[in-house]
Amino acid sequence: MRLGVLDVGSNTVHFVVVDAHRGAHPTPMNDSKTRLRLIEYLDEHDNISEAGIARLVEAVHEAADLAKATKCGEVMALATSAVRDCANSDAVLARVEKETGVELRVLEGEDEARMTFLATRRWFGWSAGRIVNLDIGGGSLELTSGEDELPEQARSLQLGASRLTHDWFQSDPPERKRINQLRDYIDAELERPAKAMRALGEPDLASATSKTFRMLARLTGAAPSSAGPRVERTLTASGLRQVIAFISRMTAADRAELEGISSDRSHQVVAGALVAESSMRALGLESVKICPWALREGLILQRLDRDVGSDGKGS
Repeated sequence: MRLGVLDVGSNTVHFVVVDAHRGAHPTPMNDSKTRLRLIEYLDEHDNISEAGIARLVEAVHEAADLAKATKCGEVMALATSAVRDCANSDAVLARVEKETGVELRVLEGEDEARMTFLATRRWFGWSAGRIVNLDIGGGSLELTSGEDELPEQARSLQLGASRLTHDWFQSDPPERKRINQLRDYIDAELERPAKAMRALGEPDLASATSKTFRMLARLTGAAPSSAGPRVERTLTASGLRQVIAFISRMTAADRAELEGISSDRSHQVVAGALVAESSMRALGLESVKICPWALREGLILQRLDRDVGSDGKGS
């Protein structure tokens, strides 16, 4: 089965094509990204501006054309935090469908967390025991914990790297005062959900997904992406603190020159690092293992699971 996943996030419109069937590793066939930064198109009333909608429509058009060119049998099209949380979400979705023919499904925050957790569980397997997973997106932070394929706790907080950068940092590099204020804010937002997750017990494995965590791990010495997804990568709390002290004094342009930092995310990596630091501290985690699978893989796996008939065989 050739599947396409169109993911409209806060930073990018990401379209992935995979060949997949149940019981097999999804094989990537095409991977296309359009940098969008929808959060930056929010006005004072939290509406996505006309310019932002126009850019989104264009990006979805391109993905739809690519889906035809690659002969996708099915396309799952979804939107996460930036569209989910904006004030004119319904109008944005209607405009996209009218002009592109693509109906975007808005994925609620807790569902986003659950699908990411499913991908994490499948990657690490049952031997991992209880997993706590952290996922930092552009618009939101997802926290999950559980022993099965679906988590017992799934939390989504508006602590995404792009959102916080937009709301808190007006200078480049950010002022030390604003960094400290943002750290206090993140800590306060995490207090209650972290307490609920800690009540479930100590995890056997702490993991983290998302581009933000991969960049931070690379900055602390983890293997580059060219080494492949199966190389173990770890981010430690001590290493993260050192990274924050280093990158918070740099401009976005200078951070973009660092190995492992993508130019389209260099502006928001400080905010993302602060969220990572606060999350690990709130959950009592000294390190996290980086999982290469996340939301899109979780959606693909869930879709393949639906093909299993009552006899336990693929339909």
